[in-house]
Amino acid sequence: MSAAFHVTKPLAGAAFGATARLSKPLADEIPAGLPAVLAEAGGLLLIPGLQEIAREPELLVALSRQFGPEVEDYRYTLTARSSVHPAVPEILLVSNMAPVSKAPPRLPDPPLTADGRLPVQYPHRVGWHTDQSYRRPPPDISLFYAVTPAARDRGQTLFADGTAAYAALPPHLKARVEGLQGLHCQPGTARSRSNVLAGRTDVAQAPTARSQPQPVVRIHPVTGKPALYLCEWGQMDWVDGPFVGLEPGSHGEGAALLDELTSYGTTAAWSMPRPGSTAPPSSA
Repeated sequence: MSAAFHVTKPLAGAAFGATARLSKPLADEIPAGLPAVLAEAGGLLLIPGLQEIAREPELLVALSRQFGPEVEDYRYTLTARSSVHPAVPEILLVSNMAPVSKAPPRLPDPPLTADGRLPVQYPHRVGWHTDQSYRRPPPDISLFYAVTPAARDRGQTLFADGTAAYAALPPHLKARVEGLQGLHCQPGTARSRSNVLAGRTDVAQAPTARSQPQPVVRIHPVTGKPALYLCEWGQMDWVDGPFVGLEPGSHGEGAALLDELTSYGTTAAWSMPRPGSTAPPSSA
């Protein structure tokens, strides 16, 4: 508890996450102590009531600096210029509207589970990823701010608790991922699983855009807890990976293991859908 904010946890309908309601506008005070709350919440923190960021987007970057001093300028990354905020380049725009015009993901097929719920588990629900895991190093956290949310019945952002997923892994899977590295790749390239299956051969990578190995199990620097750190179809390297040292390709030993881990790690027990879209993010 802090005089600067009030915390409630977990998030409604989930076993992890927290809500922090600030006592003052960000323009008056950006409170210290939020990184500890984020760690205690399992890596997911909702801060409502920040409409001022829409008017002053630089406040999102100022908030980011509470979680880490290095906030990237997206003009100097591999990001398309149309996705970089025109006034605050530390902000990445994610939108299905111009000028970004990012196509929304396809609906799950079928759109609901047999008991009428929103599907969350892979492979019924696809698109699971860890933001910018293909970077070296990847960001410690991402901050998302919804400027124009999608309708509640049209857009969902899903979060999975990688810490709980690892803790619940059966012993044989914990043994398999011990010391294992995943090979992460920038999305939209010929190395995605769908493009490899489609026979794309333009898989050469520029020296500044090579796939990056990341540990499958990462240790949280504050809590010391291990967590699964994975992506699936679109953000792993399906030419040389998805795992370092295992049979590569979309039908190899590595593919079978990734499918099993992703299915296990996205069960409804530790996945939480939230209606609406989240954009733009700032990474620290």
